[in-house]
This record gives sequence, C-alpha cells and structure tokens, in this order.
Amino acid sequence: MTMSHATTSDSLTDADADGATDAPAHDHRKAELLAETSDLRIRALDALPAPRDVRDEQPLGTERSDLVATSRREVRDVLVGDDDRLLVIVGPCSVHDPKAALDYAAHLAPLARELADDLVVVMRVYFEKPRTTVGWKGLINDPHLDGSHDVRHGLRLAREVLLGVLDAGVPAATEFLEPTSPQYIADAVTWGAIGARNVESQVHRQLASGLSMPVGMKNATDGDVQIAVDGCITAASEHTFFGADTEGRAAAVETTGNPDCHVILRGGRSGPNYSREDIESALAVARKSGLGGAVEAGVVVDASHGNSGKDHVRQAAVVREIAARLAEGERGISGLMMESFLVGGAQDPGPLETLVYGQSVTDKCMDWSTTAELLRELASAVQERRTH
Repeated sequence: MTMSHATTSDSLTDADADGATDAPAHDHRKAELLAETSDLRIRALDALPAPRDVRDEQPLGTERSDLVATSRREVRDVLVGDDDRLLVIVGPCSVHDPKAALDYAAHLAPLARELADDLVVVMRVYFEKPRTTVGWKGLINDPHLDGSHDVRHGLRLAREVLLGVLDAGVPAATEFLEPTSPQYIADAVTWGAIGARNVESQVHRQLASGLSMPVGMKNATDGDVQIAVDGCITAASEHTFFGADTEGRAAAVETTGNPDCHVILRGGRSGPNYSREDIESALAVARKSGLGGAVEAGVVVDASHGNSGKDHVRQAAVVREIAARLAEGERGISGLMMESFLVGGAQDPGPLETLVYGQSVTDKCMDWSTTAELLRELASAVQERRTH
C-alpha cells in the first residue's frame, strides 16, 4: 500500500515535472503560430521629451506670463462685448522660418502699441498645418522642411519662437491640431483656433474644453456655421478623455469646460460668408445655443481662406470692405483674421537657404506695408464706429 502510494506520488510528481518542462516549449510553438497583428504599418516610435522638461528648459517667466494673462483678459473682454475695441489676429499663414517670424513680430509690436486704443492685436504664430491631402505639416512636424520630421527639435523650436514673440511685446495666437502639443506650448498662447477640418471632431472639441485661452471655432469647409456653434457648445461642457500629463504619461484628462469659445466665419465651398447678412445669420444661429458670452456677442471674420479665395490681393479688399462697414456702425463683428508676412504671396516649401526671406510657404499672405495700412484703417473704423 505504501509502495503503491509512493509509486503513485512519484508518477504524479514526474508528470508535473514533465508538464512544467514541456509547457514553455509548447507555449513557444503556439506563439510561433500566432499571426502578427500589432503595429503592422508603424515604421518607428520615437519617444518625445516630457512637456514639463521642455517647459523647464525654456521657462515662460514672469514678464511673459503677465503678458499672456493680460492679453487673454483683453481678448475675452472684446469677444463678450465688454471692450469696444476690435480683435485682430494677424501674421503668417504658418511659421517656417523662426528668424523671419521674429522679424515680423518686431515690425508688428510698435504698430500694435500705437493702435492699442482701438485694436487688440495678436500675432498668428501657427506651427501645425492641417492638409486637405498631403503637404508640409508645419514647423513642429517638419522643422527642417525636408521630410525628416524632427519633431523633438520642432517642439523646442516652436516654444522658442513663441517666447521670442512675447519678448517683442506681442501676444500670440495659434491653431491646435495635435491633441498633445498644447502641453508643450499652450502656456505661451493668448488665443487659439480649431480649424475648419477639425471643428466637427470630438477630440478637438474636448481639447478646446480644457484650453486656458479663448478658442475660435471655424465654420466647416462647406460653410456650415451650425457645426462651429455645436463645437462651442461641446467645448463649454465638462469632459473626460484620453490625453497626456506634463510628464508625458497617458492620462485621463478631466476638464471644466471653456466658456470663451466663439465662431469664426471663414467662407467655404459655397463661397464667402462675411456680408452683413451672413453676420446676422450666423449670430441668429449662435444665439439659439443659449451659451451667451462670446458665442452670442459676435463673430470673428477670417478675411483669408474661403472669404477671399486664398487670394492675398482680394484679402486686402475684404478687410477694407469690413472696415467701411464698421465705420458705418455695424455691430456683431468682434474680430478679424488676416494672413500677412513680410513679403506678399507664397512659395513652395524647400530648404530654408533657397527660399525668399519672409514669404509664406503655405497660403498667400499680404505684404507688410499693405498690412500696416489696413491696421491703421481698421483702427480709424473703430473710432468712427464709436460715434454711432
């Protein structure tokens, strides 16, 4: 009995041992039979520096943070109607040459100070470019304009440009495209935008709900204004969504909602939408939202894109038309967007040393002298509007 028990025990022990020995080999053979299903179209995963590290390397500092905070309040006051000045978002379609961008800021700063009683001037400092199909995606994605996509360098370079613009005394505006990039640069931004291609995206609406500055929602590419209003409604609400913290770790982001979102009219495939009737129609849609504030007080008109057919000469005519209407006392236009650079027109992207200095590599921009004239005309129009 004892022997039989011992034999049975030995037999079970051997079986267990054999199982333990065979299992890894069996699992390995099984693993070899599994089809590869992960990352089949991923060429590489390049870890980025943590947002906190980039911000610590290039800190905002007291003077810059004061400018950002003050200018955000001023922009908000204009958008909600507590300040009768006109918000003007002006600058290059996109930043491709940091030196030229800072040169533009140096041109803009004294004029912005000169016209500060009538205009709240914020410089376009756009680093991310949505493309209809393919093309150069902006300074953050491809800072060398050569397809090398040195995003590590692009993130640091973008922050460096923003700090330089603030050092010139000019607040900055940008479009947010990637949901993670704001962690690197948003503390230096006074006004943000969600573009026409992304305004219906839940990801971008959620992103806007957590941004610390006023955010403009553009009408859709087909001209639909309701989509922009819906974006404002969504962004004003609380959300929880996937994101990243300042250490770059995946995180569940909880937001309180952004009450300072507003509509941007940029035209569309159906044509321009900046006429007096278009403004009234857009505000009628916005005022059904029940949000009050910036959404219902007025709209921002983008003089470029669909409102000028991306023609920089036509864009100047659009601005002058709006200035004339403001001078006649028209209400409902809180702000104006203009694409402008040192040199008018546009050129194809390429190595920096081969490009015309200060000329856009994306949409056509007005030149600086035209821009300066228009800014003065807009300031005069605001003065005239006060008399009505």
